[in-house]
Amino acid sequence: MPVAVLVALLLARGRFPGKTLLDGLVHLPLVLPPVVTGYLLLLSFGRRGLFGEALANCCGLVFSFRWTGAALAAGIMGFPLMVRAIRLSIEAVDRRLEDAAETLGAGRIGVLFVVTLPLAAPGLLAGLVLAFAKALGEFGATITFVSNIPGETRTLPAAIYTLTQTPGGDAAALHLVLVAIGLSLLALVASELLARRLASRIAG
Repeated sequence: MPVAVLVALLLARGRFPGKTLLDGLVHLPLVLPPVVTGYLLLLSFGRRGLFGEALANCCGLVFSFRWTGAALAAGIMGFPLMVRAIRLSIEAVDRRLEDAAETLGAGRIGVLFVVTLPLAAPGLLAGLVLAFAKALGEFGATITFVSNIPGETRTLPAAIYTLTQTPGGDAAALHLVLVAIGLSLLALVASELLARRLASRIAG
């Protein structure tokens, strides 16, 4: 979330060379085949990867074929949706309110935490829910990066896929499908209710 807010601020308010390229890189996981993203994660964060070997040696942090890798893959796939929702919300904030706060003596950090982020709160919440929903349904990048190891890297979509390939597993697969639908629906409804409450507080 903090990284997504920072990137969204750069894209919404920043003026620098390469901004369009950064925007494209952030949204790249949305258009790349998930298997490609998973393979790139394997090359980067695998035990012999560009970052994976260094993290394993210095911090003991291993991603490949571990639950940490599944979390990383889910986060990478959900990150663009979170950034986009937050960016649009920040862009909708009236710049005159920020300017007024600065004329009253608030520094840029103060304006960010007192004016910008509170007014953009519904977008932050929407970004969290969208990222959660995307992470919940992530399959391709995860199974490519960390495989489908029971008790370690098996996610809900991977479990459903495994059960559909198992004789007599249709009933259990349907049960997990209903669980996935219920979790997603609950998250979206809760997000909508909280967003309305935040919007009413801001308007009031």
